[in-house]
Amino acid sequence: MNIFASLKTELQQYMTGNELASIEKAYEFSKKAHGDQIRYSGEPYITHPVAVALILAEMRMDVETITAAILHDVIEDTSVNTTNIINQFGQEVSNLVDGVTKLTQINFENHAQAQAENFRKMIMAMASDIRIILVKLADRLHNMRTIHGLPAKKRRRIALETLEIFAPIANRLGMHAFRVELEDLGFRALYPLRYKILKTAVEKAGGNRHEIMALIETQIREAITKAQLSSVNLSSRGKHLYSIYKKMHEKHLSFSEIMDVYGFRITVGKVDTCYRVLGLLHGLFKPISQRFKDYIAIPKANGYQSLHTILFGPYGVPIEAQIRTEEMHKVAENGIAAHWLYKTEKKALHDVQSRANAWLQGMVEMDQSARNSLEFIEHVKSDLFPDEVYVFTPKGKIIELPFGATAVDFAYAIHSAIGNTCVAVKIDKRLSPLSMPLESGQQVEIITTQNARPNAAWLNFVVTGKARSHIKHYLKRQQHAESIALGKRLTEKALFTYGLELGQIATPVLQAIVDASQLESIAHLFEEVGMGNRPAPLVAKQISKSFSSQLTSGDALHPLTIQGTEGLVLSYAKCCRPIPGDHIAGLIKEGQGLEVHLMSCPHLLAFQHQVERCVPLLWENNIAGDFSVDIQIDLLNKRGSLGGVTTALAELDANIMTLRAQESDVHHFHVEMTVTVKNRSHLARIMRKLHRQSDVIRILRLKSRAV
Repeated sequence: MNIFASLKTELQQYMTGNELASIEKAYEFSKKAHGDQIRYSGEPYITHPVAVALILAEMRMDVETITAAILHDVIEDTSVNTTNIINQFGQEVSNLVDGVTKLTQINFENHAQAQAENFRKMIMAMASDIRIILVKLADRLHNMRTIHGLPAKKRRRIALETLEIFAPIANRLGMHAFRVELEDLGFRALYPLRYKILKTAVEKAGGNRHEIMALIETQIREAITKAQLSSVNLSSRGKHLYSIYKKMHEKHLSFSEIMDVYGFRITVGKVDTCYRVLGLLHGLFKPISQRFKDYIAIPKANGYQSLHTILFGPYGVPIEAQIRTEEMHKVAENGIAAHWLYKTEKKALHDVQSRANAWLQGMVEMDQSARNSLEFIEHVKSDLFPDEVYVFTPKGKIIELPFGATAVDFAYAIHSAIGNTCVAVKIDKRLSPLSMPLESGQQVEIITTQNARPNAAWLNFVVTGKARSHIKHYLKRQQHAESIALGKRLTEKALFTYGLELGQIATPVLQAIVDASQLESIAHLFEEVGMGNRPAPLVAKQISKSFSSQLTSGDALHPLTIQGTEGLVLSYAKCCRPIPGDHIAGLIKEGQGLEVHLMSCPHLLAFQHQVERCVPLLWENNIAGDFSVDIQIDLLNKRGSLGGVTTALAELDANIMTLRAQESDVHHFHVEMTVTVKNRSHLARIMRKLHRQSDVIRILRLKSRAV
């Protein structure tokens, strides 16, 4: 049978003769290009692009999309190039084909990088034409339907990618039918034994559930008839295998607990009938409190609309009911594809497309903040959450966020400038921590300050890709500036050995070193020094040679003064915890900048012969700020002895960061704690006061610890 016949039959239902002829031309072109290529299954390769086109034809996609589907592998797998596509089928089709074509001309370090870069390319192309993702999803769906022919390792990799990326994208675009099939196929390919066992269990349970399902359905139908509601359709709603598996795995539920829930879907003609049916169900069966969700008034982020309620049914069995209009059901099943499938301009279809476009524009913005494709794909993964919370701005606008989102996520969802300058939040008009997870229905007001900046600690609790990428982007720029400043100071210090100052060095001399080192700029040179990637003594030596001057005697141990405000490129070692007033030195750590140690720290002494890595340091006069220090206190084992210590610390303006108490015998115990102090004088006052307490046997500072 002609491979093209089934596709042609489907296309004849909605396309003109000229459009059909154009698609048949694409088929002949693709068939010739793929030639004798075969799939792992042994079938001619052309069967795959035709099958992808058939999936899209069933969605009633336009002629350009169907043409692109038939041609989608020719650039990647044959000698055909973009110019050939443009000449034969036009620029629009060429753009669609290019959007789904992998980057094969670039050598990647590993498969993960290649996967991430290709995904990034696809997302960027989607933002300009959303039909690209429909071709890609159809391509992935057919590949998953025929995945059994692949080697086991490749099969598992593709299945995992489908579950982690493509099924969530289908969900994010509202394409429920695609998502369900992709998830079940991915589950079967990744865990074939688990899939088989669960499938058998579900089939067996189906027979046992029949009587209860029939009873519930009869009661609901009788109530609908009695209420004289018209155009109401009732059907049972079964869970697909992957959703059962996920609930069992993530919520630690047994199979029987999940299968004890009976699901029904009710579709009606008008929105107000949805609420009438809801009232009818709540009158028929007792609703479970706080398990009702109104996604009609507040649609999900992907445009999904429905009423959800959970009820106590006959014999106490839980009933899950979804109530929606026919139009909402079309959108729920097909998402953005409903636009082509139903050829209508109704508001629900317009909303789902506008939401999809807004999401894609967010992806573009995220891409601009990501350092590389691997970071970008992680941001996108974190943004593909299936559950949402819906919160309100003070003006009543609804903001959709993933489950677990915080006020910082909310701030960045409004605008990156709001996120970058937020300092506090009011939740329902009460001041709350920025890290507190938000709940649906809350009103959230962000308080900003013009001079505020993102905090690296926010990365510990934000969940949206947008927030994470903007915070990292700011920190990267901040680190860039700080690295340059530190690099200049380290180079200045190293130049002192040669009797030179950085101010004496002309730009051409520095530029010559930049060119020889294949760096981007002079600033990049100093950044490399500040980040510890390029030793300052080596750079100073290069400068000295280029400067062509006589070396003069100098003090190689001329110290670098630190201010404590150097930021991300300067850190304080946790092994010895130096504080202002201590004798200190710095250890240059590659990619991290300068780590400050006590001069006597054993960890530092291990590197003392590596002159290019060890830097003598001095504290700036009147340095401000809080610095952590470790102390150990031996106490009498008496009631209130530890309380006396903590009270004394509070009175002396020392904050306890960590505390660990350990009993040494029945009479004594010792405490190790990390406290914040201003400097050595402040620490000395603390230790003197604690010494005077009768319950304190001994107190000492811990200066050398394993980390």
